[in-house]
Amino acid sequence: MHENLVIVESPAKAKTIEKFLGKEFVVTSSMGHIRDLEKKDFGIDIENKFNPRYIVSPDKKRIVAELKKLAKDAKMVWLASDEDREGEAIAWHLKEVLKLKPENTKRIVFHEITKEAITTAVDNPRSIDENLVNAQQARRILDRIVGFEVSPVLWKKVKPSLSAGRVQSVAVRLIVEREREIRNFKSESWFRVNGFFVVSDKNGNVTELKAELSKKFKTWKEANAFLEKCKTSTFTVANVVKKPGKRSPAAPFTTSTLQQEASRKLGFSVSQTMAVAQHLYESGKITYMRTDSMNLSGLAINTAKQTIKNLHGENYVKIRKYKTKAKGAQEAHEAIRPTYMNQESVAGTNQEQRLYELIWKRTIASQMADAILEKTTVSISISNAEENFIASGEVLIFDGFLRVYIESTDEENGNGTNEKGQTIIPPVKVNDVLQMNSAVAVERFTKRPARYTEASLVKRLEELGIGRPSTYAPTITTIQNRNYVVKEERLGDERKYIVLSLQRNEITKQTKTEITGAEKNKLSPTDIGTVVNDFLVDNFDLIMDYNFTASVEAEFDDIADGKMIWFEMLDKFYQPFHAKVKHALENSERSKGERILGEDPKTGKPVSVKIGRYGPFAQIGEGSDDKNAEKPTFASLRGGLNLETITLEEALELFKLPRDLGEYENKKLVVAIGRFGPYVRHDSKFVSLGKEYDPFTVELDTAIELIEKKREKDKAAIIRVFEEEPDLRVLNGRWGPYISYKKKNYKIPKTTKTDELSLDNCLKIIKESPEPKARRGRKK
Repeated sequence: MHENLVIVESPAKAKTIEKFLGKEFVVTSSMGHIRDLEKKDFGIDIENKFNPRYIVSPDKKRIVAELKKLAKDAKMVWLASDEDREGEAIAWHLKEVLKLKPENTKRIVFHEITKEAITTAVDNPRSIDENLVNAQQARRILDRIVGFEVSPVLWKKVKPSLSAGRVQSVAVRLIVEREREIRNFKSESWFRVNGFFVVSDKNGNVTELKAELSKKFKTWKEANAFLEKCKTSTFTVANVVKKPGKRSPAAPFTTSTLQQEASRKLGFSVSQTMAVAQHLYESGKITYMRTDSMNLSGLAINTAKQTIKNLHGENYVKIRKYKTKAKGAQEAHEAIRPTYMNQESVAGTNQEQRLYELIWKRTIASQMADAILEKTTVSISISNAEENFIASGEVLIFDGFLRVYIESTDEENGNGTNEKGQTIIPPVKVNDVLQMNSAVAVERFTKRPARYTEASLVKRLEELGIGRPSTYAPTITTIQNRNYVVKEERLGDERKYIVLSLQRNEITKQTKTEITGAEKNKLSPTDIGTVVNDFLVDNFDLIMDYNFTASVEAEFDDIADGKMIWFEMLDKFYQPFHAKVKHALENSERSKGERILGEDPKTGKPVSVKIGRYGPFAQIGEGSDDKNAEKPTFASLRGGLNLETITLEEALELFKLPRDLGEYENKKLVVAIGRFGPYVRHDSKFVSLGKEYDPFTVELDTAIELIEKKREKDKAAIIRVFEEEPDLRVLNGRWGPYISYKKKNYKIPKTTKTDELSLDNCLKIIKESPEPKARRGRKK
């Protein structure tokens, strides 16, 4: 028998909390959420005012049994799951499943795992907030409605095994629309002119002043004509303006800004950031990491103030209180910050240390003084032209918060360069006559819209009010796992540009080359992602509408505030939505993203591209019900090609596969592209070419080398074989050793020594193992 049982979500969190509670407390973990929805009951109960039956996940039944035993032996059960809506729902489900009595149950919340926070929470327990639970339940059920009802429509009308989601589908739409903006973008060129002037100070020291012409020219001839004028021009300082300026620090981190900045500065993916932050929180090093609040507690501000004074002095302190700007901010009540502001670094993995340092610097900087600048602008008149040259720069007078931290932007690519931002203007005064040393006119081009990174997509979702701190990372992970979106690198393309130079009264013209369009870790839609998006936009305009998705989030907020009844909100959504589903099933056409590219010059048959069961492919000829008719030929699209932009010539190139490379060991060696990508076939065995080799150019020697490497790998994977039972082998796989027998795999108990397994031992393990799940066969 024990006095108190504290239940949290994870073992790591339990271990940290345990340190701050006395021996009268037993701390345990529910290993996450113990609930699930039973699909068949969900559909039935939809009509019964949304009262779906929650069941315990099969893998959680043992945990529930242990928790029931512990709860039965405790005088008081403390539910200490996270303070957001998901955490409140976890607490509610624990209460229901464990059949806890109200008089023996208390709910405690805290946004940091420190002794002070835990003690305060225990001293101030509350009851479970039913409104927060209802808001989370409404979100979960609405998302299940969309998934359960729309996904089968996609299976029937587009392709099997597809899925739709209220937030994920809108995120894909953003990426598809951006890709089309890029494809439709027509770049225009123009010429920018910079002049370089000689300036002497009072001591005779010569420096150079760079200034940009106030006008852009459309053609090189216009730019050339201007440079001709400069040969005989007099350049005079017309105006010098000096203005004080300042830069203020960014607010402390919310979930979305942490994800964005960790992506830019550290190169972390959104899901990686959240995983590392979760561990920092559970080990008591930072506050709760799912929040859209910018607020800092009074204690945090005071400790930050003292830390800044100790490190940099009183004049670097400036206390600020930030107001949250996010629509419907509701998750936690404080920004993400270190639990102890005087700790500049912490122990842990390299990733944990880097993310912690980022959070510490951002939080400290938010309470530091502004950086003070002096901005100078010089206008230089041209005697025989209306345009002016403009030189501008700034000098840092007081570094303030810049001593610690500066926020990155997407344009900087996270390199944090130009930290002090200084461009020093040489001393000049009005009416000074300047000598031009040189002038350069460079052809520049309008920039196309940038593809989204994970960070910029999170920023856009937040701007539109779509999703919440807890949904950004899983949404972005899901759309990539579903292969609707891929993260790609592009090497870019060569582009020629013109440079005109005026020096020593002579103009020269050069054509130079640069790389444009190079990208790293940018999100692009796949063909299947594009086809699914177009089908959903055509048939489910409501759920694909940005304003609707944001308004649903606002309604969840109203439910959390007790201003709206959750099942009435769902009923209002479900009736028109369900009608749309029925209409789409009965009336919409199948969507394959098909395009007719032209005719095959050899056969005169039509060449088309479309989506098939295993992805996008090209086709020569047409299908027919006539058994005697000639069947069409098919070829999978190779990497870099997509349905919307592929040309007839590129499609015809695909039909050069399979390629016969020759013979090896007296057997043919053939290269082709299959369901899982390019491969080499030899002796009825297949070896993947991966992304490293092009099936259209790979040579015989390379293919042989890959075959031999595969043989060595397969040989190393074999732990034991048995002559008397050749179908049975003990192999070393991705997840550890296992038994392979008659095309089925069986787990080996962890306590078993694989090198000592006999045939009888293996057969016994097979007999006692549950029947392996059969692979899904192809649907006809």
